[in-house]
Amino acid sequence: MSFKLLLYAPDGHPEHNLQTWPEALKNLIPDIEVTVADSEGEAIESIRDVDAAFGNIGPTIFRHANNLKWLACPQAGPPAGWYHSDLISSNVVVTNTRDIYNDHISTHILSFILAFARGLNLYFPHQIKGEWRRPNYPIVHLPDSTVLIIGIGGIGAETARLCKSFGMTVIASDPRVEDSLDFVDELVHPDEVDFLIPRANFVVSTVPETPRTQNYFDKTFFSKMKNEAYFINIGRGATVVLDDLNEGLREGDLRGAALDVFQIEPLPKDHPLWTAPGILITPHVAGEGPYLPERRTELFLENCKRFSDGKQLMNIVDKSNWF
Repeated sequence: MSFKLLLYAPDGHPEHNLQTWPEALKNLIPDIEVTVADSEGEAIESIRDVDAAFGNIGPTIFRHANNLKWLACPQAGPPAGWYHSDLISSNVVVTNTRDIYNDHISTHILSFILAFARGLNLYFPHQIKGEWRRPNYPIVHLPDSTVLIIGIGGIGAETARLCKSFGMTVIASDPRVEDSLDFVDELVHPDEVDFLIPRANFVVSTVPETPRTQNYFDKTFFSKMKNEAYFINIGRGATVVLDDLNEGLREGDLRGAALDVFQIEPLPKDHPLWTAPGILITPHVAGEGPYLPERRTELFLENCKRFSDGKQLMNIVDKSNWF
């Protein structure tokens, strides 16, 4: 089946490869009609009669779509407001790019776990000051430890595999709970997660931002953790109340935390979390790594072929939950 496709990514991110996609799509689907829009105005004009679109199609552009059946989100978790009411209530199928980052982000998570287990979060500041100090730090023996992974999707599953390779006990929660998963010792629905929290030496969040997960990790959650436990978030910044985490670290509700995503990005220079005890901060880089452009292209081309052939698309999103 031939169809009309709009490509629009005004941020010009090199990973999107938009200028190379039309030729690749023509080779794959000879009858396809591809338009690359360089501005919002061009996107508004082009979206009026296309069957599918890729990119930053916000509400202003979307309301001009008369024939749209499939919208490909260029990210796993788009900016706030991308899942607007008109899109959610429409019949348009949405896909995203989840799973192309699984290995990179899970490695970042494991780096945090290893750093905390061996006290590197304490040694790094002494190194900068040129101080030869051996702090009295309680080493975490990973085979004796438990990690709770909240959100056991692709990233969480790969994180579970890596943790298991170090001998850790892996417990997890996910709304799409299954009877069993490889490398997971115990799996529950989020409604039952409270009894798992106090058992964990490490709590890892890989959850996306959804109406349910906004501000999910708050003072109440942190108060349920072991005082010697560590919290790690590489999911979405909007899931963690930063002021509550800062308070929990300073009051000893938990021993440390590592964050790659934040409610406010960049994190303001004067935010107290920068100097909170036991904190490790990276600037939203957990997903960085090789092969992402190739993976994004492969996923999108495969979905275009499936759309042309009338087959089910990969990475379909539950629009009401944004993921």
